[in-house]
Amino acid sequence: MKVLVAEKIADSGIEMLKEHFDVEVKLGLSPAELVAEIPAYDGLIVRSATKATREVIEAGVNLKIIGRAGVGVDNVDVQAATERGIIVCNAPTSNIVSAAEHTVALMLAQARNIPQAWASMRECKWERSKFTGAELYEKTLAIFGLGRIGSLVAERARGFGMRIIGYDPYTTSERAQAMGVELVADVNEILPQADFITVHLPKTKETIGMFGPEQFALMKDGVRLVNTARGGIYQIPALEEALASGKVASAAVDVFEVEPCTDSPLAAYENVILTPHLGASTAEAQDRAGEQIAEYVTAGLLGKMVPTAVNIAPVSPEVLDAVGPYIEPAEDLGKMVAQMARGGVSALDILLVGSLADVDTRILRTAVLKGLLAVVGAESVNFVNADYYAEQRGLQVTETKRTETHDYVAMIVVRAATTEGPVEIGAALVGKKNEPRLVTILDYDVDLKPSRNMAFFLYPDRPGMIGKVGTILGGERINIGSMQVARKERGGEALMCLTVDTALSRELLDKIVAEAEMETAWSVEL
Repeated sequence: MKVLVAEKIADSGIEMLKEHFDVEVKLGLSPAELVAEIPAYDGLIVRSATKATREVIEAGVNLKIIGRAGVGVDNVDVQAATERGIIVCNAPTSNIVSAAEHTVALMLAQARNIPQAWASMRECKWERSKFTGAELYEKTLAIFGLGRIGSLVAERARGFGMRIIGYDPYTTSERAQAMGVELVADVNEILPQADFITVHLPKTKETIGMFGPEQFALMKDGVRLVNTARGGIYQIPALEEALASGKVASAAVDVFEVEPCTDSPLAAYENVILTPHLGASTAEAQDRAGEQIAEYVTAGLLGKMVPTAVNIAPVSPEVLDAVGPYIEPAEDLGKMVAQMARGGVSALDILLVGSLADVDTRILRTAVLKGLLAVVGAESVNFVNADYYAEQRGLQVTETKRTETHDYVAMIVVRAATTEGPVEIGAALVGKKNEPRLVTILDYDVDLKPSRNMAFFLYPDRPGMIGKVGTILGGERINIGSMQVARKERGGEALMCLTVDTALSRELLDKIVAEAEMETAWSVEL
């Protein structure tokens, strides 16, 4: 088999490929030249400049895998590759050390006013007293997001003698303890403690604008901020106000909502450091990307699992006929468990009941993990790499099969172990159209059609609760699509299930819990 390397990667990566394949390095190919060359190759490796367009992919009659020597795959038409059964993979861990080190570099640069002092020196000034700094030693660092980069930052911060606290709803206390991090469950509780704050969160609806005026007001006076994750996590107007007032002593930003960015309003502040998305820009990260992508392309061409594939692996028609209708419900169960589990999921058991116990259900296991990890914020999780990312997070996953069934021909039940107790949600298909139904939630029997927005309330079984919830939601102009109440015994605990037209905020859930004297509540979005 032949591999075309269309952009420069590490020589060590080239040598790895040559152990198995005929490798040709052809740099600077034009789009037309690439289309003309690609039919002869089984594998293609690119970085960011070369575009693997639909035209290129359709011309690649022998193409089996496309490797991107880096993190993103924006320059590859993944849909076109998937349609042709071509694996698309990347090297997502190649830059994590560089990103962690850049984070620490920006912390130090802020603490010691290094850019400002250098600018002063270039103007032939000697202003020692003006640039008196601060030590990292015994300061408190708050890390938002304890994934691979966040954990590396924690490791390095320990070397400076820092106290490290962390926020990550999907990290268990055991894992945090192993990293030397004090896990804090409430954002409002962690903010007043921090001398330094760094964010390592994905860009999601929950994290965009996560830090606004209310959060800045809770921060310690003189806090220093770093963002090497994603642009938009800090609300820029609120950050400007906090910088101007002195609430925030300094900030360092490497990422922006729109890039390239040459007009950030933060550039007007002397106590701000801006860098042009340099987190992954080291020679070592680039070399590592070449080596990793060579490893994964080799695995793909040799018929082995490619852990960083970003498109869907093929499923045999026989398996798809048996389990296909359950794939979407399985993914929804994973999403629900992730949103209803508190304290982090440490173990997951997927129970297959009835006819599902007699078939290959690995794709359903993967679908559950895909749903769960997508909510958690794990990289670009998909049906190929979900198991890989679950393993990387230390998530214990088991499957249990039981042929005997009572109420339904088949069921899939996801059972999660968390630090605050088990979470169990099950689904089945009903009727001639095989419509999905949620049939068990937190050990309560229900019959609920899944909806994009749902809410669940656990409370003591007593009269008037439905009216209280309806009144509060009506006052907020939130329309209820359906409502169902389940209980195990009269006067015990009850579970109220709602489908609503718009998502319920955490503040609104807390208001309902307080005013209706409930135990707890969850908002779920599919």
